[in-house]
Amino acid sequence: MKYVVVLGDGMADRPIEEIGGKTPLEYADTPVMDKLAAMSEVGLSANIPSGMKPGSDTANLAVLGYNPEKYYTGRSPLEALSIGVDMEDTDIAIRCNIVTLSDDDKPYEEKTIIDHSSGEISTREAAQLIEAVKGELQDDIFQYYVGTSYRHLTIWKKGTVRELTPPHDILGKVIGGYLPEDDKLREFMKRSYDILNMHPINIERAKKGLNKANSIWFWGAGTKPALDSFEEKYGKKGAMISAVDLLKGIAVGTGMTNIIVDGADGTLDTNYEGKACAAVKAVVEDGFDYVYVHVEAPDEMGHQGSLGNKLKAIEYLDSRVIKPIYEKLTESGMDFRMLILPDHPTPIAVRTHTSDPVPYMMYDSTNQLNHDITYNERQAKETGRIFEKGYELMSYFIIS
Repeated sequence: MKYVVVLGDGMADRPIEEIGGKTPLEYADTPVMDKLAAMSEVGLSANIPSGMKPGSDTANLAVLGYNPEKYYTGRSPLEALSIGVDMEDTDIAIRCNIVTLSDDDKPYEEKTIIDHSSGEISTREAAQLIEAVKGELQDDIFQYYVGTSYRHLTIWKKGTVRELTPPHDILGKVIGGYLPEDDKLREFMKRSYDILNMHPINIERAKKGLNKANSIWFWGAGTKPALDSFEEKYGKKGAMISAVDLLKGIAVGTGMTNIIVDGADGTLDTNYEGKACAAVKAVVEDGFDYVYVHVEAPDEMGHQGSLGNKLKAIEYLDSRVIKPIYEKLTESGMDFRMLILPDHPTPIAVRTHTSDPVPYMMYDSTNQLNHDITYNERQAKETGRIFEKGYELMSYFIIS
């Protein structure tokens, strides 16, 4: 038996009046998911433990079968694993986004956060901006590392974990009340605006009508992680396919193999077909028992508040990832299971993550069900099956 997880990050949502009170999953044209749902078990999984903040970090740990209350030490330490930073026990890792703040004459504290991703800036451009910040701000205590797109890393030597606000939680708001309490972190953010706002890259972006990447934003602080081996935990040789450093870091921490796909960048225009082909190759040709295919686009579109593009992201996931994986694995003749789900909702209305349970669909080629059901939040709820501890779903998927 082979096992494939296809995770549409932030794909779940809430009913939206504009599309007749349906969720994007209900409204989107998803013939493959709906076909599979009629042959699959469909239910709900609560991936965010009570009292923990909803995020792709805690939620993806849960989907992979790791209790976030036991294993979670912060988001950025997981990303540090992906980037290749060898953290010391006394290090604090902090996510260092490059964000878009309002370009006006107001003091830094009175500026508004426009975009948490700086228009999904390319890694090539972002790397030059981080190098500019590094040149001015790096010292023996604070060190800066380039990540992917707008997502980068700061290591604070012998620092302390601070409560820091995720930028995607405060889009459209004045930032003064959300800045770090720590004087040094706040100072670095303010100085970064002076370094970046009139950087040649941002001058060119403004000319093209693109959002400037004009400030760093610290969040997601945490300590060095310690994750158990996935293969030892489940007896399966696993692989990860993702464009996001967080997921790559989780893979490193759990001993899974990261499969890099050219053109996979976490945006709406990511290489969907490349991810699907890599997943099939992993289990059919390369000896992997398990592959986790992570697609970031629905989450990004939810943060942007773009209903049209979130629908596109869901439809692309259906036609360009799930369809070829299902068809090629079926043609191979091997027994397989597919688990399709989001990690958490990213509702258009709030443009950030929520803790609501998410719909899952589990297809088993050796045990095809036959019922009248489609794949969405409403129907998943109506089935009555819910994993109150979302991290238990993975054991059910692999072992049951």
